[in-house]
Amino acid sequence: MSAAPGALAAYRPALRPRVLLSDPLLDGAATVHLIKDAETGSSFKVGPKEHFLIARMDGERSLAEIGEEYAGEYGRRLGDAHWKRLLGLLGAKGLLAGAQNASPGSPGATPGSPGATPGSPGVLPGSSAAVRAGAVASPGAPAVPPVPPGPEKRTLLRGSLPLVADADATTARLHRAVRFLLAPAVLAPLLALTLAMEAVVLVRAGELVLAVRGLLANPVLLTGTAVLLWVSTALHELAHGVVARHHGGRVSEIGLRWRLPAVIMYCTVDDYLYFGTRRHRIATAAAGAVMNLIFLLPFCALWLFAPLDDATHEAFAALLLLGSVQALVMLVPLPPLDGYRIASQLAGATGLAASTGVYLRLALRRSPEAAGYPRRARIAYPAYAGATALVLACALAAAVAGVHHLLTA
Repeated sequence: MSAAPGALAAYRPALRPRVLLSDPLLDGAATVHLIKDAETGSSFKVGPKEHFLIARMDGERSLAEIGEEYAGEYGRRLGDAHWKRLLGLLGAKGLLAGAQNASPGSPGATPGSPGATPGSPGVLPGSSAAVRAGAVASPGAPAVPPVPPGPEKRTLLRGSLPLVADADATTARLHRAVRFLLAPAVLAPLLALTLAMEAVVLVRAGELVLAVRGLLANPVLLTGTAVLLWVSTALHELAHGVVARHHGGRVSEIGLRWRLPAVIMYCTVDDYLYFGTRRHRIATAAAGAVMNLIFLLPFCALWLFAPLDDATHEAFAALLLLGSVQALVMLVPLPPLDGYRIASQLAGATGLAASTGVYLRLALRRSPEAAGYPRRARIAYPAYAGATALVLACALAAAVAGVHHLLTA
C-alpha cells in the first residue's frame, strides 16, 4: 500500500498559524503531546505518531511525502482510512488552514472522513495514546473538557475582576520597560544577591522569628508590612506575565480575585506549556518567587546597614522573614504552586502528581503494570515523590524549630 494512496496523496495540509504543539510529555505510562488552538483556547492530547504527522503539516509537504517520512520512522505505511480519520479530527477542531469551524466532509473542509469523531482513540495503528479533548487555562493546568466556561458569578465573598482591557498589550508595555532586568549581566548579580540574602535569613532566623512576634504587637507597622507583602504578591503575578512575554508567550488576563478575606492579583499565561524550550518554561514558572525575593533586597539592605529606630528595624526584619517564607512556599512542588510546575517541567510530565500516585500504588503492590512504564517514568515518578517528601519534611522541621524558639527565647 502506498504512503498516501488515491486522491489524498497530493494534498498539502497546513496547520493554522496559532496552532501550538508541545514537547513530548509523560502522562502516566504513555507519552503524549499537547496540541492547542491559541485562538479558541481548546487543547487535546495526541500520541507521538500523530504528533509526528501533525508537526509536518506545513503546507509544503504532501501527504505522500509525510507518509514516506512516517514509514521511514515507524516501519509501516498509512492507508486512506488512517489519513481520513486524522484529517477529520483536525478539520473538525478547526486546526487546518481553511477548515475553521468546518466539520469533516463539509465543503471547504479537509478531505477527512465524515465518520471521524474528535477524540476518537486509535487515530493511527499502534498509537500509544488516545486523543482526548481538553483545555489548558493557565501554566501547568491539566487538560479538561473544552466546555466554554461562563463568567464567574461575583459575590461579596468571592469573585474575580479583570483590571485591563488588553492584558497582552499591558504586559508588552511592562516588558519593554523592565526587560533590561532580564539581561544576564543584570539578572545574575540580582540572583546572587538574593542567595546571599537568604543565607543571612537562615543564619539570623532566630532573631527574625522574634521580630515577627514583636510586629504582631504593633498594629501600624503590622498593617504596613501586610500592604508590602500584598504588593509583593502582585509583582509576583506580573513577573510571570513579563517573563512569559519575554519568551514569546501571551497573557490573556490580569485581574483581581477575592476569596474573602483574601484578595490577590492573578495573571493568566495562555501558552506556557508550548514555549520552545524547557528552560523558558521553568523560568516563567520560577519568575514569581524570584520577584518576591528581589522585592525584599532593598529592605534587607536597610535592615542591615541603615540607622533605623528599633520599631522600624524590627518591622523590616519581620518583613524579610515573612517575604522569604512567602517566596519559598511558592516553590513547594505541590499543585497548584509554582514549584509543582517547575517539577513537572523537570520531569517532562503532565499530571505529575496524579501519575506519581498511580505508579507508586502499582509499584508497592508489585503489579506487573508498573514494569510496563517506560524507564523515564520509573525514574521521574519516585524521584518526584522523594523530593516532595524531603521538601515537606524540611518545611515541617523549620516550623517546629521556629515555634520552639518562640517558646524558649
